[in-house]
Amino acid sequence: MIRNPDARFDESCHDSTVSQNIAWHGSKVAAADRTRLLRQEPATVWLTGLSGAGKSTIAFEVEKRLFALGHASYVLDGDNVRHGLNRDLGFSHGDRTENIRRIAELARLFNEAGLIVIAAFISPYRQDRVMAREIIGPERFIETHLCAELEVCEQRDPKGLYKKARQGAIAEFTGVTAPYEVPEDPELKIDTGRSTVEDSVSAIIKALAPRLFQAEPIAARSCGTERPYSRQIDLKTSAA
Repeated sequence: MIRNPDARFDESCHDSTVSQNIAWHGSKVAAADRTRLLRQEPATVWLTGLSGAGKSTIAFEVEKRLFALGHASYVLDGDNVRHGLNRDLGFSHGDRTENIRRIAELARLFNEAGLIVIAAFISPYRQDRVMAREIIGPERFIETHLCAELEVCEQRDPKGLYKKARQGAIAEFTGVTAPYEVPEDPELKIDTGRSTVEDSVSAIIKALAPRLFQAEPIAARSCGTERPYSRQIDLKTSAA
């Protein structure tokens, strides 16, 4: 199998590849050109935490905020992907690992297209998150631990899953009958048991700010001096 010599991902993550006689076909659009077009540098914000920590809620609010700022992003949500792409996977340790591997590969492709990805997954195993970082690329991976306490998440229990797990109706439920390995050194740590959704979203937007650029006002783009982007966003004026 012929691989792209400039590929950033770790070959060791792909040792199980069974397809042979395939080659990597590179794009004719440079990453820098995508950055100029979209006025942003791609990244994957990887939200990890217990069920009920607020991952999906915050992910879609971040996407909404980025859209309002004029930036292209997409949410990969743990429940949503199991309706299609990962509908063949259960919740065993092996299936959870494969779930994360597939999502990391998808996030990497979205990043290569220039998009910002917000991935909302419990992703309970530390090694799986390390794998995701290697696949996506450490320079694009922003591990964000939503660290609400188990008691807070169980009290919220928006889907009634903790109750079912306590009753024995759900096997291998993270935090109850399956472990959650806390991130050791995440790029962001947000206590969503104490922080509001708005504050949590603002913290993530602030972390992304160096990657976001603002277009020149239309009046300033004349006489052949048009520039694709000019400066980082002003969080003070765009946080609403």
